[in-house]
Amino acid sequence: MKFEKVMILDGYTDEPAGLGVPPYIGVYPRYIAGAIWCANKDASITYVTVDSAREMEEKFFKLANSMDVIIIVAGVTVPGKYLGGNPITIAELNNWFKIIDKPLKILAGPAARFGIGIRGGKVAELPWKMRENFDIIIKGDPEIVVYRLFKERSVEFIEPDEKREDYVLTNEFSVKGARIVEMHPNHGKNLIAEIETYRGCPRFITGGCSFCTEPLYGEPVFRDQRDIAREVEALHRIGVKFFRLGRQPDIFAYKAVGVGEEEFPKPSPIEVEKLFKSVVSAAPELEVLHIDNVNPGTIAHHPEESREIAKIIVKYHTPGDVAAMGVESADPVVIKKNNLKASPEESYLAIKIVNEVGSVRGWNGLPHLLPGVNFVYGLIGETKETYKLNYEFMKRVLDSGLMVRRINIRKVMAFPGTPMWRIGDRIIRKHKRVYDKYLKLVRARIDLPMLRRVVPKYTVLRRVYTEKIIDDRTYSRQIGSYPIMVVIPFTMDVGKFIDVVVTEHSHRSVMGLPYPIKINETPIRALKSAPGITKSVARKITLKRPFRSVAELRELLGEYSKYYEV
Repeated sequence: MKFEKVMILDGYTDEPAGLGVPPYIGVYPRYIAGAIWCANKDASITYVTVDSAREMEEKFFKLANSMDVIIIVAGVTVPGKYLGGNPITIAELNNWFKIIDKPLKILAGPAARFGIGIRGGKVAELPWKMRENFDIIIKGDPEIVVYRLFKERSVEFIEPDEKREDYVLTNEFSVKGARIVEMHPNHGKNLIAEIETYRGCPRFITGGCSFCTEPLYGEPVFRDQRDIAREVEALHRIGVKFFRLGRQPDIFAYKAVGVGEEEFPKPSPIEVEKLFKSVVSAAPELEVLHIDNVNPGTIAHHPEESREIAKIIVKYHTPGDVAAMGVESADPVVIKKNNLKASPEESYLAIKIVNEVGSVRGWNGLPHLLPGVNFVYGLIGETKETYKLNYEFMKRVLDSGLMVRRINIRKVMAFPGTPMWRIGDRIIRKHKRVYDKYLKLVRARIDLPMLRRVVPKYTVLRRVYTEKIIDDRTYSRQIGSYPIMVVIPFTMDVGKFIDVVVTEHSHRSVMGLPYPIKINETPIRALKSAPGITKSVARKITLKRPFRSVAELRELLGEYSKYYEV
């Protein structure tokens, strides 16, 4: 069997700790490519995203069938909605790999290890249901198994369940495989590299949350700062300027003291500062450095150390950052039965501490560091009272003048190996009506006023990237963790960085206009909510255009003229 021509098909991944849906590129494709090149430096690797494969249609199948090996990375274990790409579906995994029959076919990623999630509120489809379409299903660590395969050049000598015990090999793969990003459609545009700092949840000693797959990885194993910096340097050298330290369940627990002994080990500000300092030194021209997960229980149990770490993050990162907190529920019964991270009081304290440090506004128009709050529904012990308690919790946060960057409301996805597996989707199906009612209530009464607080009207957002045209509107976002969707009410060139002034708010997005607003070119209908524009002013603009000088604008718009240019 030949092992010279390889295709890595990125079907995208989304896990509790780790995102690989564009504009993100996850760790799996990079590690796998590095493993292949470490085993065989002359191997030819073709990297294709699932969206590119869809666009290629028949050409994709012809290309795939010309390969010796095709490795499919897939698996969504956290429900989400995506603008930048659509993860591979079960139907595609079933149908495509009946057509692709010539190469050795390997399934890797969360889909192979845990199963593939359909959507929130549904039980995962298990990998054995797709076995007939694949020669190897890797339930271990893909990069290790692939390395053995390409080293031995034989299927007989590999163990698909093999897992890594440390980062010795993976660190080398991460550097060697960095150049795979050059084949990503978003490279040189808005590509964000997800960086792994450690794997495994510190709460594994108590089993972790009932629905989460992260504790199944066992005791956390940390990467050293020098190894992380080497990977960042390799990525930066080939043009990556946007990074997120997102592949870990709690960045505040990086190299914490007492891991394996304490459910909430003591954070180490010294180690966290060494981490951020090494990343910034390795990528001196980086434009975005953000984080992802933070455990509210860690902050509540260690407030002083956590406050210090928040200050370190603000010192080294770029503004607009989000500390995604798995609050999950404010119902004490649900918290206890699902072994959740924090009580309502502890979660509130965590939100408050991050606000105290991170609410100062940065150069790009956003606060430096805000919490992002996750709620999960369909958990063990949930009743209608749960919805009321969760709403009251967020109402308290809002009424206290605090800010959260976004509120994620998700239906649970059940995976084998977790306590939720025996429950499945029974509870969420039972509460469908109350879930729908609550969702609308939170969006209208919490999300909308909160977004107005986080991004007040006429805020200028810097470096917004125009991404997609939908229904004659331009959908745009800043680059980073959970960016705010900015809808421009007319079409523009996509793939451009612009500044935008916020003109209106929706529940989960804002409307905006390119800044400074070109008074002579912007459609009148788009100016209706622009700074200083009343109905009478709009009529005058219609009659007077084109304006010839800033003085004319100042005469008509007064203090609001600063938002415009002729």
